[in-house]
Amino acid sequence: MRSSTPLLTLIAAGLLALPYASMAEEGDWKRGRIYYRMVCTACHAEKAGGAISPTIKTMAEWKAYIQADKHAKGKDSLKYYVSSKYRDSIKASNKAAAKFSDLSDEELMNDIKAFVTKGAKDGDAPAKCS
Repeated sequence: MRSSTPLLTLIAAGLLALPYASMAEEGDWKRGRIYYRMVCTACHAEKAGGAISPTIKTMAEWKAYIQADKHAKGKDSLKYYVSSKYRDSIKASNKAAAKFSDLSDEELMNDIKAFVTKGAKDGDAPAKCS
């Protein structure tokens, strides 16, 4: 007779991991806020005529914007500005880029998405860019 203990252990481990998997997918909004403010906001304030507050869009609009992966009115990729390649290029002059240089692009994008959706005009905590 076979023991079902290994199968039950595997199922239990999978069920216990579910909440953590969803947390990882959602991202760390606090880390996203740091990157957004120190990289995105700083660049927009310097090069694009003004900072961009998360409250300029609804949660659905932010999700669609991130999914579309279009930055600067479609001229380039949003993912580029979160990429390790971009972070490496600015880390000498930007503490957040240096601090988060070891994060995967996907993890950092999830963090930013968590921040902007939380800080969106219809989010849990509408956020200003300052």
